[in-house]
Amino acid sequence: MEPTRDYPLFGGAFSATLPPGAIDVSDLRPVPDNQEVFCHRVTDQSLILELLELQAHVQGEEAARYHFEDVGGVQEARVVQVEAVQPLLLENLALRGCCQEAWILSGKQQVAKYVTLYQALLRLPQYQTDFLLTFNQPPPENRSSLGPENLSLPPWSLGDFEQLVTSLTLHDPNIFGPQ
Repeated sequence: MEPTRDYPLFGGAFSATLPPGAIDVSDLRPVPDNQEVFCHRVTDQSLILELLELQAHVQGEEAARYHFEDVGGVQEARVVQVEAVQPLLLENLALRGCCQEAWILSGKQQVAKYVTLYQALLRLPQYQTDFLLTFNQPPPENRSSLGPENLSLPPWSLGDFEQLVTSLTLHDPNIFGPQ
């Protein structure tokens, strides 16, 4: 199954390439207006895209850590462990024209069980926005059954997440309000 190209996000203000088998969670339950949430059709994996207020008091790598720890606090995680933070090359991003800095973070959080999270932070200061993209990767033993009927839809990979991040495109800056 091919990835979904140019999937409209936030009412068409953005678009991105979604991995195969992505289900729009807003078709199943309410999702806040500042979020787009997708779950894998077979596994317990999920993707969350969030438009957040720019946290100007933190810069660089610390901004990525700030958002990761904030997510852990909201989820009441008992353990929040950053494993790595690396800059993303702006020239690889479709949003390079308006993104001032970008970071990718990997880490683990323990809510009920440990979950590996990958987060990409795209900082858009001209719009007073931090765009946070999160890929939740539950441990293999927590994933739904991948029986023979589901072999055509493998679990998402870090490469699928990277494609989502790099393909993210802004179509309507009015989503940020008057500039």
